[in-house]
Amino acid sequence: MSPPSPKLIHDLPTPDPESPSLSRPRQPYRFSTLCATVDSPNADHKDQHGSSSVPIYQTATFKGVAGQYDYTRSGNPTRTHLEHHIAKISSAAHAFAVSSGMAALDVITRILKPGCEVIAGDDLYGGTNRLLTYLKTHMGVTVHHVDTTNPPTILPYLNPGKTAMVLLETPTNPLLKIVDIARISAMVKEKCEDAVIVVDNTMMSPYLQRPLEHGADIVYDSATKYLSGHHDLMAGVITCNRDDLAKQVAFIINSVGNGLTPFDSFLLLRGTKTLAIRMDRQQSTAMLVAQMLSRLGFVTHYPGLPNHPGKEIHERIADGYGAVLSFETGDKELSERIVGATRLWGISVSFGAVNSLISMPCVMSHASIDPATRAARGLPEDLIRLCVGIEDPADLLDDLQHALVEAGAITLAANDYIRIPNTINKAVEKLALGEPRIQSNRIRENREWFVSAPGKVILFGEHAVVHGVTAVAASVDLRCYGLTSSRHDNKVSVHFSDISDYQHEWDIDDLPWDAATPIPPGEEHPDTLDQKLVDAINARALPPAGEMSSSAHGASLAFLYLYMTLSLGAERPSFHFVTRSTLPVSAGLGSSASYSVCIATALLLLNKRITLPPFPPRSREPAPPGDPGHLHTTHQGRRAITPTIAAEVNRWAFVAEKVLHGNPSGVDNSVAVFGGALAYTRPGFGKKSGMEQIQGFKSLRFLLTNSKIPRDTKRLVAGVAQKKMQEPEVVDKLLDAIQTIGDEARRALADPELSREALLSALSALIDENHAHLVALGVSHPALEAIKSLAGSEPYRLSTKLTGAGGGGCAVTLVPDDFQDAVLNTLVAALQKDNFQPYLTAVGGSGLGILSPYDHGLLAQDGQVNGPVTPPETPGEELDEVVHANGAASLLPQFKTLTNTQLPKWAEERGRWLYV
Repeated sequence: MSPPSPKLIHDLPTPDPESPSLSRPRQPYRFSTLCATVDSPNADHKDQHGSSSVPIYQTATFKGVAGQYDYTRSGNPTRTHLEHHIAKISSAAHAFAVSSGMAALDVITRILKPGCEVIAGDDLYGGTNRLLTYLKTHMGVTVHHVDTTNPPTILPYLNPGKTAMVLLETPTNPLLKIVDIARISAMVKEKCEDAVIVVDNTMMSPYLQRPLEHGADIVYDSATKYLSGHHDLMAGVITCNRDDLAKQVAFIINSVGNGLTPFDSFLLLRGTKTLAIRMDRQQSTAMLVAQMLSRLGFVTHYPGLPNHPGKEIHERIADGYGAVLSFETGDKELSERIVGATRLWGISVSFGAVNSLISMPCVMSHASIDPATRAARGLPEDLIRLCVGIEDPADLLDDLQHALVEAGAITLAANDYIRIPNTINKAVEKLALGEPRIQSNRIRENREWFVSAPGKVILFGEHAVVHGVTAVAASVDLRCYGLTSSRHDNKVSVHFSDISDYQHEWDIDDLPWDAATPIPPGEEHPDTLDQKLVDAINARALPPAGEMSSSAHGASLAFLYLYMTLSLGAERPSFHFVTRSTLPVSAGLGSSASYSVCIATALLLLNKRITLPPFPPRSREPAPPGDPGHLHTTHQGRRAITPTIAAEVNRWAFVAEKVLHGNPSGVDNSVAVFGGALAYTRPGFGKKSGMEQIQGFKSLRFLLTNSKIPRDTKRLVAGVAQKKMQEPEVVDKLLDAIQTIGDEARRALADPELSREALLSALSALIDENHAHLVALGVSHPALEAIKSLAGSEPYRLSTKLTGAGGGGCAVTLVPDDFQDAVLNTLVAALQKDNFQPYLTAVGGSGLGILSPYDHGLLAQDGQVNGPVTPPETPGEELDEVVHANGAASLLPQFKTLTNTQLPKWAEERGRWLYV
């Protein structure tokens, strides 16, 4: 079914006939003509040069004392043209342009006073909900969330003298529910005549819906969306017909100064000219997409579908169905796989642009609404929102179909796509992987899990990150690997190959479970460690301090802490865990973080707290030439391991890091999970915190040199903190300088126009400067200074700095692209002669990796697949010799015996790796 054609005639301003002699008057302009035609607000605004495009009056002030304009905050000719144009296409007497859609709502809600009551819908944009929550919490405004799609539900909340505003959104975002604006407006005015009816019209734009024509008092749009249409600006518009409301809105905008800038006004005015033709294409394609999803059996929310409950109301108040729809899959993880498998549909919040977007509202735009509230309002966690652009409809449909197939949601049968029921999907996954079984009160896992995570170098910001300075960090192509093997003897064991070849096993029932407080699935670990459990593990599960190294003690403690915290009731997995590392341990390259990521991933998998997507079976045909057998479920730039899984691993890896280091910054485990390069700012210092991926990061060569001097991270961190207390002005100045270095480095790394030579020169200078500040903080070491001195001497002249905690550990040396190999080899030999261990490496590779359990280790030379691994009952000597009837052997024997140089290549050849 096609969307209805927009009304041909609108009751909107149309120029008078230019000649009275015409036999008939001119016809009113159609909407698309009104969009494309920008006229002058009045005679004073006519351009003296006859410009066909409204000029940009890029000025803050205007000369003179009697003119219409004096200061752009109060008014600007470019913005006036835009506002006149918006009013014209919105059936409005007044229009105002501000800096964003949320700024528009902020202006509108400033009309409210303490003690006022607001009635709002229960399916709202997340930012709207956030602002209303703030008003409720801090401004003394009472907010009632009701189902506005059922008008009688608002009656109990209409309180004459108190109800000041009714906030509506139709269609709602993201469930596309329909609100009868006209009926609710009449009901409200009858009982509370002073209440203001406000409508968020972003989903429709003035082209498809003009709420002022149906009784609304104020309408606002996020003009970032359809009115602009290109996602190249932020803007919001407010329209109304009442002079008193217009006066209040104008006063607030002038007072707070959030009027739209002249340049953005120009861009928005340009965007509105193509509003009609863009939306015609977008909504026609949206109908095709909705019909396809509905036909496949997905619960699809789109007012153009015949079974939509609000279709009749929508057709009465709107001229089309819009270009946003959503659908449910019945499985959150399935939805994540679908979103991650698309190519044309960009994963992003927002909508309304010429390019199509896909998102999961509960994970993205509506994540600020807590899960309990989302559930109470009927917002499904598995919901996928599609925002249709102007691409060719055939390409969009084809891409979405391929994503659904790749995710395991549909399959091709009899030359047509059919949906795979979720129950069958799960059953197939369990059959293929070997479903874990609880026997003898233990999770019996019949799979090997092979995981890996990279190390890291902090390029800038060491130590300062603990005090709120942004750290710039990147992953290195040196990794920690972890392999689980099933045990069915009620024991759990570890083998830390790179920590004095340490091995230990525990009887699961003998662990101090009385001191443990397991964290249920879906809940996060508290900010502080469970000290009772830490003490119990130290006292009752670990050997005395003299019988193991401090590194083995820390690794065992972190492993057992996570194992006992993640295990619920009697469901305690029995398995063997072996780690290998191509990273130098305890050298400041994030070996503890990569280890923490490996144990967190393995334990989350074994406890079924995360599950991997089921992929279509690999073809039994030989792999094409050049195909290494890797599975990349998405196109370049997308993650095969979903963001939800990566975030869950990162949270628990951070807990392990706390066990190991007490008060870690969180940057090491973040790099080990997400890979690449990122800037990290710790929360709690009065500025924006969190991780930010450094886009456009250019691959760099570094020489990592292990000083072989152990360092005490806790002591070093404490030393800087003490120095800060004793000399706050000195240390704060150093921290500010390090922040500036990091900011300059980020700009250089992300600058596409900066030449490679200029980039390397800039980074070299910043490295030297950063190291000098770290020396001033007292965290260097004579060995590190010796490495720096040697690398900086003739003929090398390379820039070097300490990385990590300092006090020993590693130094990093930037190696230019044109640096001669022979000279580099000479430097390596000189470092080795001084008893240092250099590693030539690159930075910025993949993050967390999990080997697909479907076929690892089973690729025969002819390319055929023999089936999933089923390890033997217990680890030990038997594992070295067992070969199963299906021809699949455990990975463990080779994993234990490979050299560090052989390990990376061997691991990649085992099968299909999934990476963040």
